[in-house]
Amino acid sequence: MSFQQGLSGLNASSRNLDALGNNIANASTVGFKSSQTQFADVFASSLAGGGGLQIGIGTQVSAVTQQFSQGNITATNNPLDVAINGQGFFRLSSQGTNIYARNGQFKLDNEGFIVNAAGANLIGRPAVNGVISSGTLGNLQIPTTNLPPQVSTSLDIGVNLDSRSAVVATATFNPADTTSYTQSTSLTLYDSLGGAQNLGLYFAKTASNTWNVYGTLTNPIGTTTILNNGAPPTPLGALSFNPATGGLASSTVALPTITSAQLGTGAANLAGIAAANFLFSGSTQFGTAFGVNELTQNGYTSGRPTGFSIGSDGIVLGRYSNGQTLQLGQIELSNFRNPNGLLPLGNNAWSETAVSGQPLPGTPGTGSLGVLQSSAVEDSNVDLTQELVAMITAQRSYQANAQTIKTQDEILQTLVNLR
Repeated sequence: MSFQQGLSGLNASSRNLDALGNNIANASTVGFKSSQTQFADVFASSLAGGGGLQIGIGTQVSAVTQQFSQGNITATNNPLDVAINGQGFFRLSSQGTNIYARNGQFKLDNEGFIVNAAGANLIGRPAVNGVISSGTLGNLQIPTTNLPPQVSTSLDIGVNLDSRSAVVATATFNPADTTSYTQSTSLTLYDSLGGAQNLGLYFAKTASNTWNVYGTLTNPIGTTTILNNGAPPTPLGALSFNPATGGLASSTVALPTITSAQLGTGAANLAGIAAANFLFSGSTQFGTAFGVNELTQNGYTSGRPTGFSIGSDGIVLGRYSNGQTLQLGQIELSNFRNPNGLLPLGNNAWSETAVSGQPLPGTPGTGSLGVLQSSAVEDSNVDLTQELVAMITAQRSYQANAQTIKTQDEILQTLVNLR
């Protein structure tokens, strides 16, 4: 029986050394999870039962389990390197089959899809016109097309008009005549083709706490048009201020429809902007010098892709040359009730099994799922020092089991030599 015990010990120690050797070999493999060999003793079956006299017949490897503890996170210079800080796995599609990985070293293929080194596609929630799908999953792609322009449809102007200013004596507005208005400023609007149109705003004090607002449009070819141009030009509207606080009391300023001919770029007519969308929030009338605090509008010209970034919530954000950003998609993660039940496939990937249970999908940072860190990778969780010490212990165990076989052989030899 000692031969069987020793042989089982040799076999178990050899399997343990195999697992340790695999851990050491993958100490630098991104997203690798170390394995641990688990042993169980073996007893011979007995119908009558051995009671306290039964001696085991050796050992066996009961399981080799992977340890899904967090690895260290190392920063990189690649924006497509993504590390999971916490639980969860990246969901990938390989030839129509779902696989799961902790290795976040991704790249773009020739069609702009995000893939890993083996060519498996990263799965997430695609975005349409900057809106991320709430339920549909698909292969994430970084588009290379230009961002189309957006027409200006709302304005917000924040100015301080000097309450000490005199009432304008000239009744007829003329942008070339500085005596026909008190102060002026300008901002850029965008037409349907992304052409930059310069909107001039002129403030003329007509009475205490009351100001008329006139407008001009200078198109990209340099032609200036007085808006609401008549004989004489009429204002775009009026601003009234509270004499007690200096805050804005009311505004009737609106922008009329600007024709394609006035735009000069071939764009469609620029629709009028009602007073409800032509805001002067934050505008004041104090006894201090004129100043502009805010000039905003919601239009922009077309833009070329200049880069992208991945947030901790998995949202892929595209950056464009016009200063705009656009959501391109969101990475999907999956977790399992029993990660040790996953089937290792190699190439830093696993597949689900009946033992692992069904995947529990979600976006990063929700439920039990961890958050993402871009331009970073998760290192192997192998503790090299611990593995080397364990290897020494496994080697001693192997030698000790070999010694039991040698001792049993010497005992048998002694019995054979008896006369």
